[in-house]
Amino acid sequence: MQTSDFDYELPPERIAQVPAEPRDRSRLMVLDRAKPGLEHRHFFEFGDFLRPNDLLVINRTRVIPARFYARKLPSGGKAELLLLRKQKDGNWEGLVGGKNIKPGTLLQVEQGPEVDVLADLGGSRRLLRFAQPIEFYYNQAGHMPLPPYIHAYQGDPERYQTVYNQAPGSAAAPTAGLHFTPQLLAALQNQGVGVAELTLHVGLDTFAPVTETDPREHQIHSEWCELDAGAAEKINAAKSAGGRVIAVGTTSVRTLESAAAQSPRGKVLPWSGDTRLYILPGYQFQIVDAMITNFHLPKSTLLMLVSAFAGRERILAAYQQAIAMNYRFFSFGDAMLLL
Repeated sequence: MQTSDFDYELPPERIAQVPAEPRDRSRLMVLDRAKPGLEHRHFFEFGDFLRPNDLLVINRTRVIPARFYARKLPSGGKAELLLLRKQKDGNWEGLVGGKNIKPGTLLQVEQGPEVDVLADLGGSRRLLRFAQPIEFYYNQAGHMPLPPYIHAYQGDPERYQTVYNQAPGSAAAPTAGLHFTPQLLAALQNQGVGVAELTLHVGLDTFAPVTETDPREHQIHSEWCELDAGAAEKINAAKSAGGRVIAVGTTSVRTLESAAAQSPRGKVLPWSGDTRLYILPGYQFQIVDAMITNFHLPKSTLLMLVSAFAGRERILAAYQQAIAMNYRFFSFGDAMLLL
């Protein structure tokens, strides 16, 4: 297996710069592993592929306004912070941009508190200590951390949140969930489909390209996730009733499969903690029967995950058809249903 096996050429104009409106008007490519070919629908038709006792599993995380602009003290040099994860002691792990920002540097966040750079965590990662809790400054100083391939979006920041978000903590959106509306969720439940919630706080490494020649040498960073007792009970009940567990997004996939790894085979127990689960072709899925997902970046761990589920050659062929049919890619783009 080579990282280059998961590469493809994407014309820049296929990268969505704005989301579909309304949310469920995005396109939906359907790949059924038991059938040849593909179906081309819209997301509001998602219910056509579900049946009673199926269970949707959604990630209720909320993206925090994690990008902050700052100045070095006393020089005034420019700096930029992108918060990734809060530690138990209240310090933050984050990416820091700017010249010569090393441990011992003092920064002043624009319209916010001072921050000490405590440690170099490798690359541009730093351990940060804020003089006051940075959460108090989200509204006045924080900026939504849109991915770098979205260049000039000026719309409502809430459009980069799911309609069911509840738990602040992500540095990026669980984008497969962006296609759902409250009305669509209600319609699915009216046809007998269940909904279970979990939490995984998304870090930026999930979207980073793999740079090693052999993808098995790539080190994936940990993300915190939680599957509570109520969600576990719904998953086990759906399985017992002959329903399918349909993960909304790769974040839900990784949480479910991480919990399954700590549970007796064939069922899932409540679990929370850090996951470094890295799903490559050859992985045997234990809980997930189907998934909703967006179109992923070349050579990314997410493209490898969906290739593990549906087959690398079939996924890459579907991507080529999506490009030819003008599907929209990445965070604000269209969706795939993998059955």
